[in-house]
Amino acid sequence: MRPLHYDHSTAVELLLEQTTEFVRAAGSFSEYDLLGASLVHGWSRLDVVVHVRAGLEEMVGVCAALVDDAPDHDAASYWSSFADVDDGPDAAVPAILWMRRTAAAYQRPSGALRHLTDVVGTGRLALARMPDHAVLFQAKAMTSGDFLATWVVELAVHQLDLGADAGHPTAGSLGVVRRTVEALADADLPADWDDEEAALVALGRRPLPEGAGHLAGALPLSL
Repeated sequence: MRPLHYDHSTAVELLLEQTTEFVRAAGSFSEYDLLGASLVHGWSRLDVVVHVRAGLEEMVGVCAALVDDAPDHDAASYWSSFADVDDGPDAAVPAILWMRRTAAAYQRPSGALRHLTDVVGTGRLALARMPDHAVLFQAKAMTSGDFLATWVVELAVHQLDLGADAGHPTAGSLGVVRRTVEALADADLPADWDDEEAALVALGRRPLPEGAGHLAGALPLSL
């Protein structure tokens, strides 16, 4: 695995841009279409939106979780700490159903969109005041830049999960996804794959294209 680092100001800018794009993408769907299937097995588009909203609420809290510990994870190794746990696909069933129940608590999908918008507004305030300092997240100490870069990945990937009709994540965020998967796989993805295709293939949303068999041992990755 390769090291991967981002400076604070760059990560803040990338995250703000991708957050705006994710909110736009989520809001582009009708309530009916939000109930349609996403690219995440077992989740509707609405489930993806609620998952992102819940994650952003957690992110806002961590913006103030400053620590003096030396960082022990970076923007790539954060993800690998979860990849070490492989209990098979059935292990994901409780989390899939929990998210379905959480999303179903909204009377209408529009309520989930309003909640997302409110959390994003709070997140923007938190980011504007967040210092360039190490933070503690899920028992991992990370620089603020590396921590925020993981959220750039999260929002870009989940925008892709909303489907082709959701438009495209920002170019900057797709670049972060590509660098992240290359760092995790310790391999360069083919230069003729654009960053969006690289993300979809590397994360298993599309099968490996012909001629990419040399990557079969490294891909797909689970983030």
